[in-house]
Amino acid sequence: MSENPPPAAARPTGSAPADVPHPKAIKSFVRRAGRTTTGQAKALAEWGQRFIVPYTPAQLDAEAVFNRKAPLVLEIGFGMGEATAHIARLRPEDDFLCCEVHEPGVGALLKRIGEQGLTNIRIVQHDAVEVLEHMLAPASLAGVHIFFPDPWHKKRHHKRRLIQPPLVAKLAQRLAPGGYLHCATDWQPYAEQMLEVLSTEPLLQNTAQGYAAKPAYRPLTKFENRGLRLGHGVWDLVFVRRH
Repeated sequence: MSENPPPAAARPTGSAPADVPHPKAIKSFVRRAGRTTTGQAKALAEWGQRFIVPYTPAQLDAEAVFNRKAPLVLEIGFGMGEATAHIARLRPEDDFLCCEVHEPGVGALLKRIGEQGLTNIRIVQHDAVEVLEHMLAPASLAGVHIFFPDPWHKKRHHKRRLIQPPLVAKLAQRLAPGGYLHCATDWQPYAEQMLEVLSTEPLLQNTAQGYAAKPAYRPLTKFENRGLRLGHGVWDLVFVRRH
């Protein structure tokens, strides 16, 4: 989610190993091998204490964490943080709470935060499903970003996909009225499933007739540009919480 953001860039393009057990509950991540670079380790040491929020099963005081009152956007799985940093820089009036368990990715985003002087990002290095359930109050979010989650290509692994009705219901409940949920994927069968699942959530309304045009704030990543040159599609879905 390599140096390109959202999970698609760092996740394997093939299917999951056959020996991976089926999880008892949906998780927002897949354990990935990867070595933290010297630069990432330095960023973790230098910036981690300021920008990493420890997971705790208690409601988050976002105003205290960000030292201001601002619209709060949750990002689930930011990979190496390229898109995250771009969006945070483009939208300084918003705060971004970003969940990622992959340490090289956390280090990479911290490095971007330090280099770019970003102050409106906080990272929770923990499973986003638990963060959602225990740290975020109903109607507390202005938006949710889920870019290129693992598509779990094989049919027998589809139950491991993140975008499923129980999670979408929880996301919708935590969105404030008028808040948005923005998903993107480069795997058409997953896009079709996302559209079906999001369309059947009664608290959500589609902003488009089917798939949405790519919002201007979401950058084209290097991975995505390569895919587009090869003729691969990318699908964005933007739904809003009904009033």
